[in-house]
Amino acid sequence: MGKDTLTITDNRTGKTYELPVEHGTIKALDLRQIKTGPEDFGLMTYDPAYTNTASCKSRITFIDGDKGILNYRGYPIEQLAEQSTHLETAYLILNGELPSKQQHDEWVFNITHHTMIHENIKDVLDGFRYDAHPMGMMLAAVGALSTFYPEAKQVRDKAVRRDQVFRLIAKMPTIAAFAYRHAMGLPYAYPDNDLSYCGNFLQMMFKTAGRYKVDPVLERALDVLFILHADHEQNCSTSAMRGVGSSETDPYSATAAAIAALYGPLHGGANEAVLRMLDEIGSKDKVPAFIKECKESGGDVRLMGFGHRVYKNYDPRAKIIKKMADQVFEVTGRNPLLDIALELERIALSDEYFVKRKLYPNVDFYSGLIYQAMKFPVDLFPVLFAIPRVAGWLAQWEEMLEDKDQKIARPRQVYLGHDRRDYVPLESR
Repeated sequence: MGKDTLTITDNRTGKTYELPVEHGTIKALDLRQIKTGPEDFGLMTYDPAYTNTASCKSRITFIDGDKGILNYRGYPIEQLAEQSTHLETAYLILNGELPSKQQHDEWVFNITHHTMIHENIKDVLDGFRYDAHPMGMMLAAVGALSTFYPEAKQVRDKAVRRDQVFRLIAKMPTIAAFAYRHAMGLPYAYPDNDLSYCGNFLQMMFKTAGRYKVDPVLERALDVLFILHADHEQNCSTSAMRGVGSSETDPYSATAAAIAALYGPLHGGANEAVLRMLDEIGSKDKVPAFIKECKESGGDVRLMGFGHRVYKNYDPRAKIIKKMADQVFEVTGRNPLLDIALELERIALSDEYFVKRKLYPNVDFYSGLIYQAMKFPVDLFPVLFAIPRVAGWLAQWEEMLEDKDQKIARPRQVYLGHDRRDYVPLESR
């Protein structure tokens, strides 16, 4: 039986070092002892984008990209999507266990009764132009909430933290719906506490005159989509939440930072890119030519919605969404882009070029089609990502605060600039 250590020989000096291995990792600081001399700072790792660096220990989400596995707190995403609700899943992610009936009812009640936003937050939203992007509006409104709840700065107080968790999960759909209605020139539709989390969001979005009737199929579809997006390990926006939160700022400010990260097209805008690609292809018969162009363009033309930084197999969330799409289209009518998407998937999954590169459909490939069929505008897609992901962000934020190993985030750099040089007066240059 081998020892749980790693032996490193520094060929620059001939010295050998033995470093402990724990959970398949070595501590980066253990490398600092490897030096060429007394003036040497010590060895560091260079890892742009953290492709092979664990920044934390977590018990929330497990992903095995090679096997296509996604679990929340040990529960397979397939079981949660089939049997759970978004709010129950949010409780699980935040608390580590599924709730009892009493815990569930109290949790749902507390979130349901925090959905209203202060009237002054409406003034923040009203200050935007009619064509402002809803993610920009959400970012501003969530950041502004920190000034309405100054006690939120007490991040070490668990009871205070819990109040902010209720508020953030509850108010995200309200802010999102208000941003949409602002763009449409419609009066704001206030929350209805008699409706479910997703049902309430749908009525705040689409209610006109009279009482809005929530379609149970669309309500459930949205609930499942929210479950699938609730957390996804240490992605860009979660890393932003943890990084900013490590300064012990309030959760609204940290969440605003996470929203800003999600705003980027490489993160929250992926399903929008899929729709634009399908629109550009135009028809099913043009798919083979597009596939050929992808293969021969040298990366200039990309197959959007395929491949993932983590998954090297079929994204388990994509399988769930694909099945659910048929149910949604029975209510909304078939999205005309679906035939193009199915043909694109069929060819890509049988083409050696894509199979060799393990480019399988990801969650974004079908989610945009469903959102579009449900009448959500494309600009709102990243907002629909942010609403459920706030549960994961908050769980990661709380876990970070409770982790004794965590300090304020402060990465190192590899300096490649000038050595010391003297200032030259302007007239002498």
